[in-house]
Amino acid sequence: MESIIQVENLSKTYAKIKAIQNVNISVCRGEVFGLLGANGAGKSTTIECILGTRKHDQGTVTVLGMNPQTERKKLFERVGVQFQESHYQERIRVDELCEFTQALYKKPSDYRILLKQFGISDKEKCPVSELSGGQKQRLFIILALIPNPEVVFLDELTTGLDARARRDVWKCLSGLKANGLTILLTSHFMDEVEALCDKITILKKGNIIFHGTVKEAIQGSPCERFEDAYLWYTDEEENSHESI
Repeated sequence: MESIIQVENLSKTYAKIKAIQNVNISVCRGEVFGLLGANGAGKSTTIECILGTRKHDQGTVTVLGMNPQTERKKLFERVGVQFQESHYQERIRVDELCEFTQALYKKPSDYRILLKQFGISDKEKCPVSELSGGQKQRLFIILALIPNPEVVFLDELTTGLDARARRDVWKCLSGLKANGLTILLTSHFMDEVEALCDKITILKKGNIIFHGTVKEAIQGSPCERFEDAYLWYTDEEENSHESI
């Protein structure tokens, strides 16, 4: 299968702190890939280096066959990005923000169709500041999809959504995947990872401690459930006990 994201021996150090060390990732076209780990494990640094918004110290990265450091403008015409923390002008309306985003790209998706797909078409004329947390989160996903990207990066995509809204988002993303969209996501919801991800990588203190499928993660642990296996790999359960 065609490799869309290829990361080899990626490393980044801040001062004397090794944020990530020798990270290797390969994501094929049409796959949903989950980058997992506790807060501070190196997920954000890895994504920033993949996107070229942060310079890595060692290793190589290609996305859609391009170098994110030297071909960032060309790359971002074909990539969508949604970050967990996004800030916009206080009184800008949903339709204004979507139209502004749409104008940045040559062949964008119709934002009105996306608003309907993600269940917030009734908020088209509302100021972004008046949306609920879950509605904002869905809007940020829509903004990442407006470029009509070949690959999209989603950071904690369903934070703030209720159970029904989360499943609606999953359904939309599964449909986009079926049409060939490649998705790299981070999530702390293990049911979400199980529902969406073809492959996962788990980071701990900047190092890869597991790479494979959810099923393989369970098989490689003493656990029967994926959430328990994830905690076993990351020792989060043990660490939480130590902090009590």
